[in-house]
Amino acid sequence: MAHEILELRTVHPADGYSHVAKAGKTLYISGQVARDLQGNLVGPGDIEAQTRQVLTNLQNILGEAGGNLGNIAKLTTILTHHSYRETFRKVRHEFFQEPLPANTLMVVESLASPDFMIEIEAIAELD
Repeated sequence: MAHEILELRTVHPADGYSHVAKAGKTLYISGQVARDLQGNLVGPGDIEAQTRQVLTNLQNILGEAGGNLGNIAKLTTILTHHSYRETFRKVRHEFFQEPLPANTLMVVESLASPDFMIEIEAIAELD
């Protein structure tokens, strides 16, 4: 099945990748980091602010594609320190209702920029 690359207006421009590919009713959303619409880092050194921005980006992408966070079936969350887990979980509960989507949580030494503390990618199924 062919896929379509969605052009988005509610998240920062992608540089060298696409934010989301749509195949049928399935969205494959690239890892989102804490960048605002202009591409500026949100919350330097603040895992709560960065998590909130990342989840806002996911929410915006899904909204543009005709869905919402409830359409997410699977998340992959990448943190740069294990101590960020509880803050991530707290903020996630502000955005998601039970039952929560499946989630793989990884802790890595660094992301694409040392300023990024969290990155989340998602797979969603539109209604």
